[in-house]
Parts: sequence; C-alpha cells; structure tokens
Amino acid sequence: MHDLLTSLQGLPPLLIYVIAAIVVAGETAVIFGLLVPGEATLLLVGFLAYAGTLRLVPALLVMILAAVIGDTLAYRAGRRHGPRLRAGRLGARVGHERWSRADAMLGRLGGRGVLTARWVAFARTLVPRLAGAAGMPYRRFAPWNLAGVVTWVGGSVLVGNLAGESYETVSRLLGRATGAVLVLVAALIAVVLAGRWLGRNPDPARALASRAAGLRPVRWLSGRYGVLFFLLAMHVGPAWTLLINLVAGLLLLFLAGLAIAWVLGAVVRHSGLAVLDSAIADWFADRRTPGAVDVTLAVVSALRGSSLIVLVAVVAAVLAWRHRPWRADLLSVVGTVGAFVPLVVLAVVVDLAGPTAGGPDGRAAALFPTQNAVVAASLCTLAWLLSRGARWPVAVAAWTAAAAGVVGIVGARLYLGLSTASGSATAVLLGVAWTALFVVAWATRDRAAGGDVAEPEPVAARADA
Repeated sequence: MHDLLTSLQGLPPLLIYVIAAIVVAGETAVIFGLLVPGEATLLLVGFLAYAGTLRLVPALLVMILAAVIGDTLAYRAGRRHGPRLRAGRLGARVGHERWSRADAMLGRLGGRGVLTARWVAFARTLVPRLAGAAGMPYRRFAPWNLAGVVTWVGGSVLVGNLAGESYETVSRLLGRATGAVLVLVAALIAVVLAGRWLGRNPDPARALASRAAGLRPVRWLSGRYGVLFFLLAMHVGPAWTLLINLVAGLLLLFLAGLAIAWVLGAVVRHSGLAVLDSAIADWFADRRTPGAVDVTLAVVSALRGSSLIVLVAVVAAVLAWRHRPWRADLLSVVGTVGAFVPLVVLAVVVDLAGPTAGGPDGRAAALFPTQNAVVAASLCTLAWLLSRGARWPVAVAAWTAAAAGVVGIVGARLYLGLSTASGSATAVLLGVAWTALFVVAWATRDRAAGGDVAEPEPVAARADA
C-alpha cells in the first residue's frame, strides 16, 4: 500500500482524478462492480487528499459526479435494452416470475430502494438498470440516486481522509475485512438455506427422523423391534407428539444458534474491527456527562432484553388470538403465539457462546453482549410480527422503528461503556441472523402453501373433528 501511494503521488493530480472517476463510474456503467466494488478506490482518494496530492472538496465533487454519470448510463441502458434482455435467452433463464418479483420489489420500495442499494455492493451495480427496465421515471430515480451517491461517496472518501497516517493499518484491515465479509456472506446464505429447509419441514425432528429411517442401522432396529416401536407409538397421543417435536426442534435450534454464534464471532474477531474498540470507547467517554449518563442508563435499564421478550410474548399472543394463524408444529408455534421462545433460546446461546475480551474500561466484556443480541432479535421479531400481512407503509414503519431502536440501544450501551464496538457488531449480526432464519422459514412455508398458512383450520375445530 505504501509503494502504491508513493507511485500515485508522483502522478499529475488531473490523471488521478480521471482514473478514479473512470473506476467509480465504470462500477455501474459497465458492470465490473460485480467483481470489484468501488469502496477501495474512494478510500484511496481520501488517503491522497490527506497526503496533499489531491484536494478534498474537488475530489468529493469529481467522485460524486462520476458515480452519478455511471448510474445514469446504467439507467439508460436498462431503459433501452431492458425489454430486449427480458425477451432474450438470458432473460428467459432468469424467468418471468423472478422479473415480476423484482419489479414488484422496486415498485414497493421505489426511490428508497435506489438510495439503499447504493450502500450495498453488487446491488448498486444492478439496481439502476432494473429501475430503467421497470420504467421508473428518471425524475424520480435521479434525486434518490443522488442522495445515495452523496452519502456513499462522501462517507467513503471522508473515512479514507480521516484515516490519515494510519492508511497502512486501514489497508491491511481492509484486506482482512474483505475476507471476513466473504465469510459473513457465506454464513448468511447458510442461514437463508436453513430457513428455507425449516419452511419446507415445519416439524424438523420428524423430517430428520424420516430421513434417518433410511439408514442401515435404523432399518435393522426397525426390522428387529418394529412391533415394539409400533406399540409405543400407539400410546403417544397428539399432545405428546407435539411436545416431543417442540423439544427436539428447540434443541436443533439451540445447536443451530451455537453454530451461527461461533461463525459470526470468528468473522468479527478476524475482521480487525476490534482494533477500533479503544478509539470508539474513548470517543464516547469524552462525551459523557452526569445528566446524560443517568437518562441513558434509565432507558437502557427499561429496554432490557427480558422486558422486550415479555413485550414480544404479549404482542404474539394478541396477534395469535386475533388471527389464529398457528398449527400444531414447531414453525407455526414459534412463528406466532410462541415467538418469544426462540428469543429465550438465543439468550441461552449468547451466554454460552464465545470467550471474553477486554472491555473499554479494562473490565472483561463478553464477545456477545447478551443484551445487544436479544434486543436486536426482539425488535426485529416485533417488526416481523407487526408487518406480516400488513400494508407496506405499516411494514416500512415497523422495520424502520426496529432499526432505529437497535441503533439507539446499542449506541446507548456503547455510550455507557457497557459494550465494545466489535462485541456489539457481533451481537447485532447474531440477532438479525436469528430473526432472518424464521422470516425466511415462514415466507417459504407460506409460499409453498399458497398463502394458506395465515388462515389455517383452528385447533379447536380439529379437536372436535
């Protein structure tokens, strides 16, 4: 990195501006952002602005203009070639259903989706084309895209500029962070796949048992003691069957939670984020005042994980009583009236997961702060319960409030010195991944059932039958 900066500092500033602008614009204009995200270029521009090779304000303006031009070219390409792409061989392989879902998503989120996509690698390369192909008016696309470009470019360049003399450390950590992000993406894909499997198998214990029945040792036992197993099964009623499935299913969720926690802990530990813990802790410590500490401590004490679990239980019970959308299987129970149960399992997982590390004040701080993980999962679960089946303004409001609540409570605990930045990031990732598992599972089952999951046959009716 030092050699690269030394070489670049010997180039004319105008040439550096041109090269950086081509890279930033080309990320979306010619789709090579799918291979090389543009943050590294913007960080480098910030470093060079700190070193005096470039001027900060012109660098910001040039990078913003380049990003806007690239997005505009991508939008025009989508508008011009979108129908041809859909009608072609590649569009046919994508499938009409996927195109329709993408159009519906963009129509539902509108400009907010364009702004958010700017912060997501790969998405910012594809969304402008999708917006053009979907027929979004440019007068609607342009302001939202400009807002996303200004925040993303400005944030990335300023981070590189503020890093200053520690650019070598930042560049080293950037390489480590890239590997950590790849592992994180793989972990999230695994969570999605697990959720899809759970959605297709609402009673995971029964599904695993049926697969195990095909194994040779189990077939041998069944052939030798099949009559005994049959007699035992005759004495197990529906209630005991449900109880056994719930216990076995929760045990599987507990083991899955430990696996997710271990992976996320390893990702954050090896990402280099921990080196920022002391600096972030000192920044918050310098801004503490007695009055603010008392108010923040009162808020954090009131919005503890246990209080939010009770709130989730009450909301889940009310919604289940009103809509009766649950059945006698694991997924329906933990997705409706028993939505608080996975949060209790998560709290146990967090207490058992991970070693301890030095906190901001020298005390031992857990790698997974229990409160942060449970708070994140509880608020996300509340948003999921309230937004499921609701109109999109209600769903957007619920998820926005959940995100603001997670940021606020985690920030408050950082302000009080109760958590480290790396521990908080790990805990929030764990809470969000834990909720995503059930969101994906419910959506998969709902789609497989053709939407009938929301209004199944009442349990009382089945009991009378």
